[in-house]
Amino acid sequence: MHVAILTFDGFNELDSLIALGVLNRIKTPGWRVTLASPSATVTSMNGVTVHATSTLEAACDADAVLVGSGIRTREIANDAAIMGVLRKLDASRQLIGAQCSGTLLLAKLGLLGTVPACTDLTTKPWVQEAGIEVLNQPFFARGNVATAGGCLSAPYLAAWFIARSEGIEAAKSALHYVAPVGEKDDYVTRALGNIEPYLQPAVADAA
Repeated sequence: MHVAILTFDGFNELDSLIALGVLNRIKTPGWRVTLASPSATVTSMNGVTVHATSTLEAACDADAVLVGSGIRTREIANDAAIMGVLRKLDASRQLIGAQCSGTLLLAKLGLLGTVPACTDLTTKPWVQEAGIEVLNQPFFARGNVATAGGCLSAPYLAAWFIARSEGIEAAKSALHYVAPVGEKDDYVTRALGNIEPYLQPAVADAA
């Protein structure tokens, strides 16, 4: 299972790296999580430079793709070369999720269709301009596509990927590990309350 986190210059560390940490709680054979970027290194909105561990092309062949956010997302949405590669993403064969401004890329790629979505408050009007209904909630999914809004919704999105791929108990375990001490049970319950309503329909669709 390859989960690729799309990470571009100007990326938001909280989105890409929290998701990376939660997703890497899974230690099953063949499970791997990469930062997929258009260049060998990318620098975050706060000046943190990271090395890519896979490419955008590799992400298009991954089992699951998480589109991270950042301050340059609108520029990326207008980058013909990058968008040309990302048009190979396919929700019929991949789990695809996006956080905050990453939702704008899903909209521009036509991956949302008429499905409503979640995003951050700054990106909301741009996603609406793209013809997508924006929900006032942290997480929403339909079928193989999920979106999340707000930096600290990253664990919800990561947990959805894990639940869809490894089961709900694996998602609970990953969330429990990262949750604050003294709040673990409450945190896991709240997080699962946001994603579980969107797991059963996917199972039903698969059946």
